[in-house]
Order: sequence, then C-alpha cells, then structure tokens
Amino acid sequence: MTHGLPFLPPPDEAPYRLAVETPAGTLTLHAGEAALTALSWHRRSADRPSPLLARAAADLSAYFAGTLKAFDLPLAPRGTAHELAVWAELCRIPYGETITYGELARRTGTVARAVGGTCGANPIAILIPCHRVTAAGGQLGGYSGGNGPDSKRRLLAHEARHAGIFALSP
Repeated sequence: MTHGLPFLPPPDEAPYRLAVETPAGTLTLHAGEAALTALSWHRRSADRPSPLLARAAADLSAYFAGTLKAFDLPLAPRGTAHELAVWAELCRIPYGETITYGELARRTGTVARAVGGTCGANPIAILIPCHRVTAAGGQLGGYSGGNGPDSKRRLLAHEARHAGIFALSP
C-alpha cells in the first residue's frame, strides 16, 4: 500500500491490465492477483480488467479530480532492495509537497545521482510519487513518465492547486 509499508512481493506475472484516460494522458495499469505492479504512460495492449484495477482506475479519477490525496492500493513493484527503500520513502512525501533529490538521498542513506536513477526506474509512477522530487536550487529535474518534465510540472501544479498551495503554471 502506498502509505503502509513494506510493498507486497511482486508476482511472477501480472496478467491484468486496464487503460485509463486521464488529464495526464492514457495510463495503463498492470496488476497481478493481489497488487498493482506497473503503470505505463500509453496503451500497451488490450484490457484484461480485474476488481483491483477497477478500484485503481476509480482512485486515479478521484486523484485527478482533486478529491483523493493519498492512494491506499496494494503495490508490488519489482526492484532491488535499494530501489524498494527509495520508492518506500517517496510514498512518505505528502501530497502537494516536494523534496530535493539530495534530501531523498539523505533520507535513504545514498547519493542524489543514485536516487535520481531510482526515481527514473519507478514502475508505478504517480502512485509512487517520484514527481514530488525536484533538483536543487528550485529546478524541476527530470521525469521519465509521459512527456517528461512537462508531465512532472503538470502533476505538481495539479497537486499544489488542490492542496491550496501556490501552484506552478500548468
């Protein structure tokens, strides 16, 4: 779960998938029987829905409507111990707030370049909110989802707007 750790173990396969139209574009959710395993930014293949994916789609709709501030879905990302630790820390960043790559590195006992790469490898973007990590000096930093930094800027502006914080222009 995004607010409760640890993550579930990843399944051997994730046979379920569902494409969801959002303001960020088409997002395809992937899941096993018990947990979400990935979110991709374009339709990947034909839908094979499940009750969990229907719940995740409803939660994404609520998130983009500004009514859901924290996801409570079972997640099972596949990664190294280091990646799982960094992704778990990402889930602790509150909605509408950001931290720097340097701060994330300090919190996880590593270096900023390593956490930047781990953010880029995040298989369940938005739900594991790597968009909430920015570069030092107020710079946006990179983003591997959607349209790159433009998608990151839009997600941060969306959260700031719905959290009542001064928003970046969309």
